[in-house]
Amino acid sequence: MDVLSDVVAVTRTGRPRAAYVRWHAPWGQEFAAVPGSAGFQVVLRGSCWLLPPNAEPVRLGTGDVVFLPHGSGHTLADSPEGLLTAPACAPDDREPYADRASDGVDRTGGGGQVTVVLCGAYRLDPSRTHPLLLTLPDLIHLPARPDRHPELRAAVELLATELRNPRLGTDAAVPALLDALLLYILRIWFADQSARGAITGAGWAAALNDPPVTAALHAIHRDPAAPWTVAGLAAEAGLSRAPFARRFATLVGQPPVGYLTWWRMTTAARLLRASDVPLRSLAAQVGYTSEFAFAHAFKRAHGTAPGAYRRTG
Repeated sequence: MDVLSDVVAVTRTGRPRAAYVRWHAPWGQEFAAVPGSAGFQVVLRGSCWLLPPNAEPVRLGTGDVVFLPHGSGHTLADSPEGLLTAPACAPDDREPYADRASDGVDRTGGGGQVTVVLCGAYRLDPSRTHPLLLTLPDLIHLPARPDRHPELRAAVELLATELRNPRLGTDAAVPALLDALLLYILRIWFADQSARGAITGAGWAAALNDPPVTAALHAIHRDPAAPWTVAGLAAEAGLSRAPFARRFATLVGQPPVGYLTWWRMTTAARLLRASDVPLRSLAAQVGYTSEFAFAHAFKRAHGTAPGAYRRTG
């Protein structure tokens, strides 16, 4: 597994949710802030405006993708005036994708132009949220470009098809497609930042744009159970020990061994909740030869013993 794949696989908890929603102008929909979640909006037909609470309105056209990695509250509307000119939304309509993993919803505002939007949300486990997600801006806007990002357009179309016309297997297809959509959004955003020369200084964007540090990160994620040392990770990076350690800590925000331990404990937390693997075997999967040493490290990281953590999942 590479870093970006693991970010998607490990930090999400529960089932992601999505809805295929049709609005009829005039309309406005408020989406409440949901801490511990990430949301997206994709315009499939027509156009609308995204109204952040403390920023200028953003016009969205067909094919535009918006990702809100921190669950920020916002409004979608057919005009920049938003809810001022639209029928009032009932409180239980604030999250049209909240009740089911997948749904098709018709929101009748008026008798005007139709806008179709793919809405969705991912629940994140605060104890496993990767620092990469924490460093993203509140809003990522990927404008539609017919000549670019074919994989993103394909994922959107497949997801829209499943939500528009549910069939046998839709409940399995939708979460997988949502994971793919999230992966493509992050991949494209990081690539665009690099192409624009917008990645400077420290941080995860810079770390993933740095070949030596990326090589070490991939090594950790590929085999967290390996007996990694700073020297061993430096060899993966193609650098000597001291320059590598400084470079890694500057870009990632913590020393190599500190990140290795954090990732091992994060992986262990996921395995505890997702499987009934015996603790001795699980400890070995994350690099501990002693069940006692693993339990001690896990309690230090998560504030509870592994067995208790598993029982409360």
